[in-house]
Amino acid sequence: MADLETFRAETRAWLEENCPPSMRTPMAEEEVVWGGRNQVFKNPDSKIWLERMAGKGWTAPGWPKEYGGGGLSKSEIIVLDQEMKRINARSPLASFGLWMLGPVLLEYANEEQKKRFLPDIVHGRTRWCQGYSEPGAGSDLASLQTKCEDNGDHWLINGSKIWTSYANHADWIFCLVRTDFTKKHEGISFVLFDMTTPGVETRPILLISGSSPFCETFFTDVKIPKEQLVGTPGKGWDIAKRLLQYERQNISATGFGADRNSGPSLADIAKKYVGTKDGALADGDLRSRITKSMMYEHAFLLTIARNTEMAKAGADVGPGTSIIKYAAAKMNQTKTELQVEAMGYQGLGWEGDGFKSGEIMSTRSMLRAKGNSIEGGTSEVNLNVVAKRVLGLRDHQ
Repeated sequence: MADLETFRAETRAWLEENCPPSMRTPMAEEEVVWGGRNQVFKNPDSKIWLERMAGKGWTAPGWPKEYGGGGLSKSEIIVLDQEMKRINARSPLASFGLWMLGPVLLEYANEEQKKRFLPDIVHGRTRWCQGYSEPGAGSDLASLQTKCEDNGDHWLINGSKIWTSYANHADWIFCLVRTDFTKKHEGISFVLFDMTTPGVETRPILLISGSSPFCETFFTDVKIPKEQLVGTPGKGWDIAKRLLQYERQNISATGFGADRNSGPSLADIAKKYVGTKDGALADGDLRSRITKSMMYEHAFLLTIARNTEMAKAGADVGPGTSIIKYAAAKMNQTKTELQVEAMGYQGLGWEGDGFKSGEIMSTRSMLRAKGNSIEGGTSEVNLNVVAKRVLGLRDHQ
């Protein structure tokens, strides 16, 4: 215990000295650091903060030091997290490499692959995207058809992916391909390759919210080195399932942004637009539904905190992430719909001088939230996982 208290004191002192003041403010969307070859730092302090934290290995505090991580124990990670929250320190790096790819590389990659890819993830030098879903393989991911042929000294890839988040900004992709068409799950392999490789093309997909975080991604005679296949050929499905657990765990942990709500609460917004009576929201029905939503969110965040502590203690919360992922999607959709309803006509703005930027953002956030029940595994798929893996229910015969 004494050693842990010493670590806390040293960590607190280091954070106080090294975390810039602007990195102790709520995260602005345009200042999120995704890293990669083309990273532009809107705030110079973001670069300083990333370099300092990565230098300590604290962008990936639990990863081994030999791969660039912090080498911290589970107890030390909890302390670091507590001390960062104490000063409202921003996360220095948002990265699919940290959240999804890195953990499975630690588990499945060979030593050469770990040394090649993990340090660049820690330092934010590589931005990754995920090549999983295909036009004919979404909910039934194991039906994927992207072909990966053994051409002697290299793999040759042909096919396409869809809903590839930020593929047009990514440096590399971790991708599921089919190396054997005679088997379903056992014919899938897990490969890594550079998005600038000849034959790779991305096309952004415009959403009804006006944003375009997703892409169609096409592979035409893409040649990649043999050593960029992770694990054993035909055993990629095991890696894929494990990575999906990390993905859902990450999405669930943020509640699609529920823990980053630095602005006014839903209740405050409603009072501003609807008005109050005796200090309470004037519309009783809306007040009841907003109260229920806020209680749901509070319970959700407490559950996330509990799951986080369980995971840090070594408990397997993998299948349980499907419960949280489903709940997070429902929560965020309900919350954004209530906000637009409370704003009335002003919550329907798309553009023009008649609407404030926050009102326009509310409209777009409500529309964007419709995708929450699809991304990271559809709500239907997650309910099936809960039924089978958590509740132990039998398949319908």
